[in-house]
Amino acid sequence: MLLSLFAAFAVFAYVFDQLTKLWVTSAMVEGERIPVLPPLLHWYYIRNSGAAFSIGENVTWVFTIIMVAVSVAILLQLRRLGSAWWALALGLLLGGALGNLTDRLFRPPSFAMGHVVDFIQLPNFAIFNIADSAVVSSVVIICLLTFRGISLDGTRHNKSTEDGAEHDV
Repeated sequence: MLLSLFAAFAVFAYVFDQLTKLWVTSAMVEGERIPVLPPLLHWYYIRNSGAAFSIGENVTWVFTIIMVAVSVAILLQLRRLGSAWWALALGLLLGGALGNLTDRLFRPPSFAMGHVVDFIQLPNFAIFNIADSAVVSSVVIICLLTFRGISLDGTRHNKSTEDGAEHDV
């Protein structure tokens, strides 16, 4: 059941990301900006060779390697999965990583050096996409789980117990 939940969220994040990027690349011209809820939200189609805020634009291949490593690390942790919230978080993280990895691998200018399609613009913030949103959402959930003391396997770490862990139901 938890693996199915994980897979459902990973597939949802990946497919939603890829469909929105397909829409943007077929309906907009690069550099085009469309007001959605001005002044709060615009669609602004750009291609980003770097990470958030265009950091590392000259080392695109590094981000490709990092996304592959993150994806493999997530898959290796699945055997320990014992919490629906962790399934949600890891599913969103994998779906987001794979969404941007697909851009890196298959979009111009070349294999493993592709530029990521970004299009969501908020005031005074980076332009991002659905994959980025999935990754950030997963990090927020992981932080909340960690602060609450809920481990990947579903156990809860509680300072009031002698051994430091009790099972989270």
